Amino acid sequence: MIDGKRVLIIMPAWNEADGVADVIKEVHTTLPGADILVVDDGSGDDTAAVARRAGATVMRLPYNLGVGGAMRAGYRYASDRSYDVTVQVDADGQHDPRDVPELIERLDAGADLVVGARFAGTGAYDARGPRRWAMLVLAFWLSRMSKTRLTDVTSGFRASGRDLIDVFARWYPVEYLGDTVESTIAVVRAGYRVEQVPVAIRPRAAGTPSQSPLKAGLYLGRIGMILLLSLSRSSLGPKRKGT
Repeated sequence: MIDGKRVLIIMPAWNEADGVADVIKEVHTTLPGADILVVDDGSGDDTAAVARRAGATVMRLPYNLGVGGAMRAGYRYASDRSYDVTVQVDADGQHDPRDVPELIERLDAGADLVVGARFAGTGAYDARGPRRWAMLVLAFWLSRMSKTRLTDVTSGFRASGRDLIDVFARWYPVEYLGDTVESTIAVVRAGYRVEQVPVAIRPRAAGTPSQSPLKAGLYLGRIGMILLLSLSRSSLGPKRKGT
């Protein structure tokens, strides 16, 4: 429990055996009142076994679904067990668990979804080329839609309240790229309140990011399609309770 709320840390992990134990131990130390669920997304290494030994509950997916599929599974787990808050924390150590209480505080203040934003004046995270262009365009449009300043709608460091846990358990985009963007667009259009908290992103604890010029270009194209489709649909995903 954290401030009287049952909090679940959802940690999607794919081939993170080298670093996931340290991340789990840090979360346990920093947030002793939170539970940790590692969703092993079809890893080909010992991620699941390492995570269990480190003290996390582990859900193993039969094959790699991508972050969106792993998160939907995590939300279902949280919804079935009536958690009040979920926080997505990456298994590579880039998200600092010391920032989690501030995300939860914003939920307590009335937000439904709180994003840990990398481009809000804290830290030195930098993205360049097509990826950065996509982030800027998305931030502009989502800020207009939500009527609040959002600088980093692609961040996976996010906290969700009870209503959205139940929504995401039934509906969460499972595309490998774009799940954070599409889900944010959907909840904004449904009338949910989205806010951000400035955070600093740390270097990966282990492994290497899967970035390349080709993937960056594909990312830009996919994000553009998601934005166009999401804005053109009359109904997308969740509906806020009472609407």
